[in-house]
Amino acid sequence: MRTIDLRGRDLSRSELLGLVPRAAVDAETAVERVRPLVADVAARGEAALREQARDFDGAEGHALRVPEETIAASLADCPPEVRGALEELVARLRRGSAAQVPAEQVTRFADGAVIRQRWQPVSRVGLYAPGGKAAYPSSVIMNAVAAQTAGVPSLALASPAQREHGGSVHPAVLWAAALAGVTEVYAIGGAGAIAAFAHGVPSIGLDPVDVVTGPGNVFVAAAKRVVNGLVGIDSEAGTTEILIIADDGADPEFVAADLISQAEHDEAAASVLVTDSEPFAAEVLAAVARRAPRTRHSERVRTALGGPQSAVILVDDLATAARLSNAYGPEHLEIQTRDDESVLAGITDAGAIFVGGYTPVSLGDYLAGSNHVLPTGGTARFAAGLGAHTFLRPQQIIGYDRAALAEVHAPLLALAAAEGLPAHGEAVSARFPSPGPVAGEE
Repeated sequence: MRTIDLRGRDLSRSELLGLVPRAAVDAETAVERVRPLVADVAARGEAALREQARDFDGAEGHALRVPEETIAASLADCPPEVRGALEELVARLRRGSAAQVPAEQVTRFADGAVIRQRWQPVSRVGLYAPGGKAAYPSSVIMNAVAAQTAGVPSLALASPAQREHGGSVHPAVLWAAALAGVTEVYAIGGAGAIAAFAHGVPSIGLDPVDVVTGPGNVFVAAAKRVVNGLVGIDSEAGTTEILIIADDGADPEFVAADLISQAEHDEAAASVLVTDSEPFAAEVLAAVARRAPRTRHSERVRTALGGPQSAVILVDDLATAARLSNAYGPEHLEIQTRDDESVLAGITDAGAIFVGGYTPVSLGDYLAGSNHVLPTGGTARFAAGLGAHTFLRPQQIIGYDRAALAEVHAPLLALAAAEGLPAHGEAVSARFPSPGPVAGEE
């Protein structure tokens, strides 16, 4: 891992934005590559999907829709310890997601003048589960349970066809779907799956959705950008990233293990340590050097940690570390310091925040009860992670009676006249045939 020394420099937010390490991702090139794939699915539906499955997944002649009985039967092959862990994840996530559903609010301006605000779920959601370097049953559950908790009545799930599994989706994805109660599953991957969700594919019974969610590679993210506006999307989730703020009170072995844990996802994964202690940084780097070669995906980890997106950053103090973190806007932020709460008070921008040495990101990936589908690439500075709220829309329901409308008749006429829209005022006056209303009249 390279070291960036920012000590002794008084950097503005603009300068920090330019200095934080990032993966070199050409999003526009990815968009141009997937745009014709999306258009082809919109135009030719199933035929286009089958060609893309052949070209990108090496799968041919398979059923694009997984039979419901296959989904249910898959649990017979799920190891008991995995099933128990997935069931625990479902239970915890249902509780965590329930806290994200706001109660209806009522605002009363006067007797007979009421606004109710309710949170209405979308009608149908398309959930995407990756299937490249690994299968992610936890991501299936993160998406499905959040949508169910919001009250979404119709869910469809797509994941790439697996040649080694006869063109069906990965068994672990089916286990998660069965345990989450998702019965509409498609063996469709990549940009084609996003296009199929947005446009629908009648020949396989896939109706268009209102919102598309779920993580994926750069081409999945690019396809989301292409269909955004036709449907809603959660985010253009890209390669994972972790930023750790730590001082010399932290355990260097813990920090090293956490940096490696995210680096094993992908060669482009970002692992960043920000610290005010050069000796501590050296201890972490030594621990990384010992641990990385012993992990299963050591080559992937080595590439990720050696890339331009990963670094150890030295700063003068933890307040500066918090400012740098806010500029970075990490997907995952860990705080491991002597005074975690003081550091946390300075944090405004992060997808999810893990506080203390015994709260690793891996906990959030699986069993914390939080959602692990989070904004990446700095978008945490303006976007939120996936949750029940992703599938809810606030709606205002306005109800005024005659007396309440009479009270605002005159000021409303004044505003309508000021904006040059007299018919707006006339629409109110039509309800009062007398020369003028009297406030509070019945």
